[in-house]
Amino acid sequence: MRPNRSRRRGNIALAAAVMALALSAMLGQSTTAAADPVSDMMAAARPSADGSKLADVKPEGGNRYTLQVYSAAMDRNIEVHTIRPANTSAPRPVLYLLNGAGGGVDTRTWEERTDLVQFMADKNVNVVIPVGGQFSYYTDWLQNDPMLGRNKWTTFLTEELPPVINSAFATTGVNAIAGLSMAGSAVLALAEAAPDLYKAVGSYSGCAETSTPLGQQFVKLVVESRGGGKVANMWGPSNSPDWAANDAYKNAEKLRGKALYIASGTGLPGPNDTLTSPGVNGNPIVLADQLMTGGVIEAAVNMCTHNLANRLNQLQIPATFDFTPTGTHSWGYWQDDLHNSWPMIAKAIGA
Repeated sequence: MRPNRSRRRGNIALAAAVMALALSAMLGQSTTAAADPVSDMMAAARPSADGSKLADVKPEGGNRYTLQVYSAAMDRNIEVHTIRPANTSAPRPVLYLLNGAGGGVDTRTWEERTDLVQFMADKNVNVVIPVGGQFSYYTDWLQNDPMLGRNKWTTFLTEELPPVINSAFATTGVNAIAGLSMAGSAVLALAEAAPDLYKAVGSYSGCAETSTPLGQQFVKLVVESRGGGKVANMWGPSNSPDWAANDAYKNAEKLRGKALYIASGTGLPGPNDTLTSPGVNGNPIVLADQLMTGGVIEAAVNMCTHNLANRLNQLQIPATFDFTPTGTHSWGYWQDDLHNSWPMIAKAIGA
């Protein structure tokens, strides 16, 4: 009798195990512990050649995460906002998106002033937005600045950050970069500094020239008048070769082979210069500043951008230039630029 009883116990145990597995499958639950995206990112991330590494990951809800990436070149953690792809079942490319003169440490950011998060919600791309670099032109400075500190942004963006992102997010290794205003200039220079890194570039209201008299005045306005820094600490005196070395206009040949989308308005009031426009929020004082200051800045940018268009045409380098008949230096137009340039960027990077 005992052997039969043992068999019955074994059959009952087997049936119970089968039922448990079936119930788990019905509930869509794994028999192992659920995957933790944060732990997975931390485990997968690999340091760059100079020891820069992923220091922390913070979930922000949905597919958004805030990273802390240690930069060996700047010897500090850099905050990086990210939006993961709509579908992560396969490796996806990366769009590096740079904020303007404030570097994202203020409220004048892609996330605060545009529909970026909603627009990217269904896109199969990793969006990576570094925070910092205010008034730095996202370049490597020759010296530390008493006001703006240590800036080695070219090194961080082209050498330190990409290996960390590629490993942590299991990307395709294919990248694009886009930015507005100060960053509209910087993305062109970054693409020239790292010619194999980016397949596409989106420059919105940026002045490619940095070493011409007009370009130098523009740089000084951003770095010194607004940021309180010293341009001599960035690229040396005005006759230093570093100014020309970082001039995207002079080095335009290095843009060959990339998908280029370059946009500028004229400075004249347009459809996004109203009380209901992004960033204005019904404030007539803000609107007046946008029309006056933003109009003057965009008119200067427009001149720079036409110069770049002529230069690329001379070099027979294809590029998409979006010259609108109106438009100030403001967020409504940069949101439009992102939307308008996305199909070209997506095609170039396989998104």
